[in-house]
Amino acid sequence: MRLANKIAIVVGAGQGPGEGMGNGRATALRFAQEGAKVLSVDRSLASAQETADMIAKAGGTAAAFEADVTKEAMLAAMVADAQRRWGRIDILHNNVGVSISGGDAPPTEITEEAFDRVVAINLRGTVMACKHVLPIMRQQQAGVIINISSMAAWTDYPFVAYKATKSAMIAFTEQLAIQNAPYGVRANVILPGLMDTPMAVDTRARTGNRSRADVAAERDAKVPLRRKMGTAWDVANAALFLASDEANFITGVALPVDGGSSVRVG
Repeated sequence: MRLANKIAIVVGAGQGPGEGMGNGRATALRFAQEGAKVLSVDRSLASAQETADMIAKAGGTAAAFEADVTKEAMLAAMVADAQRRWGRIDILHNNVGVSISGGDAPPTEITEEAFDRVVAINLRGTVMACKHVLPIMRQQQAGVIINISSMAAWTDYPFVAYKATKSAMIAFTEQLAIQNAPYGVRANVILPGLMDTPMAVDTRARTGNRSRADVAAERDAKVPLRRKMGTAWDVANAALFLASDEANFITGVALPVDGGSSVRVG
């Protein structure tokens, strides 16, 4: 019960269509398993409610909330809802991202509309969520913010908007960490590598008109550790550690969860 009596907001706690489980849902479930009360947030209220129902079925406490991260007013309402329900906010976990499905493309092909869409979802939404939770955490003199970047920030990635926003997520988290350290607020960022999630695998299978098995096998072959992609639970367990008091002296860190892929950069 490493998060006993903690209040957590998980943005992106639902998931899109496909096999398996996404990082956001797994993290919401993992936080609840360890004792946190969880506000399950997603642009799809039905998907957020599915996650909340899974938590409740396992004996945890959760509520669902609908928020489009491109709308600051909805993020402000999200923070207000969590505080109104439970009186404080201990953890903000930002797990929203889009690339191919948002129209991302190579630098010579990206459209203005696609670039703006990906930036609004991947970066601006996190900035605005933090904007509204920070005053509460500062007043508490305690709090944890965990953002999700990607190994695409550090490695070869073909699409410009995803790489740019996930790189910016690391810099933004470092800024959060140093500027809020005097208030006792910690901020860290996780860089998932090749993961077996609906967003990563099923989206590529659909857009490339390929079988899921082929896409998964191609990705597995690129992973140094056991030649097998990670799962959402690997990201969730990393987030659990960073959210817990076990990581009390850790802030401003970019943590790869990648099966060793970052070791061979260069």
